[in-house]
Amino acid sequence: MQPLQYITDLAGKRTAVLIPISEWENIVQKYPDLSALELELHKKGESAQYLMGDFAGTLDPAIAESLLKHLEENRW
Repeated sequence: MQPLQYITDLAGKRTAVLIPISEWENIVQKYPDLSALELELHKKGESAQYLMGDFAGTLDPAIAESLLKHLEENRW
């Protein structure tokens, strides 16, 4: 089993979880209703598929600059 990854807010509170696709496939096999739910969401246009452009402009430019500076300073 691969480890789960958690997304947290600035306070450290967990807000989402990333499940490895192999684990998701195992869960869907065990609970077939999830597959039907996934299909229903897709029909409604609520697919979980996103393009990078969907997130354009969602990060404050000052924060982005700060993050880039931090990355550049801490490269190996």
